[in-house]
Amino acid sequence: MKRRLLIILCILIGITCGCTEKAGTDAVSEATVTLGVQTIEQLQIKETAEQDVKSDYDPLNYENPKAIWFTMMDYKNILEGKSEKEFTDNAVSILKKIKDAGFNTIYVHVRPYNDAYYKSEIFPRADYYSDEMNYDPLEIIISEGHKAKLSVHSWINPLRCQTDAQLKELDNKYIIKQWYDDNSKNGTYIIKINDRWYLNPAYEEVRNYVADGVREIAENYNIDGIHIDDYFYPTQEESFDTAAFKESGNSDLKQWRTENIDNLVKGVYNTIKNVNPNIIFGISPQGNIDSDCNVLYADVKKWCSEEGYCDYIVPQIYYGFENESLPFKNTVNEWLKLNTCDNVKLIIGICTYKIGKEDKWAGSGKNEWKETKGIPAKQAEFVFKNKTDGIAVYSYESLFADSIKEEQNKLTEVLIKNNQGE
Repeated sequence: MKRRLLIILCILIGITCGCTEKAGTDAVSEATVTLGVQTIEQLQIKETAEQDVKSDYDPLNYENPKAIWFTMMDYKNILEGKSEKEFTDNAVSILKKIKDAGFNTIYVHVRPYNDAYYKSEIFPRADYYSDEMNYDPLEIIISEGHKAKLSVHSWINPLRCQTDAQLKELDNKYIIKQWYDDNSKNGTYIIKINDRWYLNPAYEEVRNYVADGVREIAENYNIDGIHIDDYFYPTQEESFDTAAFKESGNSDLKQWRTENIDNLVKGVYNTIKNVNPNIIFGISPQGNIDSDCNVLYADVKKWCSEEGYCDYIVPQIYYGFENESLPFKNTVNEWLKLNTCDNVKLIIGICTYKIGKEDKWAGSGKNEWKETKGIPAKQAEFVFKNKTDGIAVYSYESLFADSIKEEQNKLTEVLIKNNQGE
């Protein structure tokens, strides 16, 4: 762990500027399609007056990332109830499989539900990481990952929190519990939808809370990147943030919510760069651009075209070639057209969890994943040939399932063949 020092009265300034245009290709427009892929369920903030001494760690990142998402579900068999040696052995085995399959980067889920798969002063421990375990899973994954020459990025969900039952049992030392018990914060800073709570990014204190969590990782670990996914606003219902919207004095709810997410993202970016400007920050939005902008209030068009929001963007283009509304090639081309900033890498997210299954949102292409072999490998070939900066695969568990060994081998062949930038 690195020692943390504070320098008082140094203010960060996030400068947003236009960037040089990248080459793109024509594509058709998207229709709105609901995604439900990642869970087992279905900024410019005001910068703080404190500035931390920059970390001297030199991050390991590749010109052309070939990444894989390691999810919270993947922890169950390798972490739950395991000793430090058992977990370390499991991690070494997994990282070797990832490296041997042609990957050079891993996105490790470290904060799924306002909890932590690492030692944190801000968040409680996550489900499979009990208080009795005196070792740090993230530290082990980073150390062993670097031995395997893998770039390791911490993947967090910035706004999604615990269930109501979990918050009731949480220790009051945690900020989220204090907000839960505070009548002025419960229903404003944190909002319950069905049985789960979400942070409200309208408030500066909430955005700072998210940024502080990111700072804790950047300061305490030799991490190469930090990565947030597509869980932004969880609803379009006006009731979610009525009080904050009224207090803001704004009249356009969509524009105001979009600015809140921009402020959150900008604040996270600035926080990371303040600790170590060489740690890279990435965002993985939905592949559906219309849904990002109009349902989740995530301004991916701005993030792809202006500096100061992210270093890389990984749209989750989890669609087949025959998807009726969002065919894979056209969707990739739409993102290529958006990505006009030379300092923002475009990494294409593809999936393996749909192999052999019906794709119920694909319209006339719903049976493609059942009837056609080698879709991920063909998608990877397309990605490498079309001026994108890299590829990411969702997810470890689905790719290395015994039932799709042939598909995994086909994808591995493509990844190893395209080893530029390493």
